[in-house]
Amino acid sequence: MAAEASSELLVELMRRMHERFDKIDSALSEVRSEMNAMRGHMVASQSDIHNIYGAFGRIDHRLDRIERRLELRELAEPHRPYDSGTSA
Repeated sequence: MAAEASSELLVELMRRMHERFDKIDSALSEVRSEMNAMRGHMVASQSDIHNIYGAFGRIDHRLDRIERRLELRELAEPHRPYDSGTSA
């Protein structure tokens, strides 16, 4: 009878351990899916930052071109000497 009781105890212990392992497996699966979602958000954020840097680069290039044009135009315009006392 003692062998039967200890056998039943072992079976019950194994059943409980199996239930706990199932819960752990389920929780681990949930953590993995959350990690994959976070990874996706991180990739999207990196892509957004890359696009912003690209836009800033294009704006910077356009600003350089505008500044070069303005400097060329200023050199082509006739300059009058500065006269602080007279009005035109």
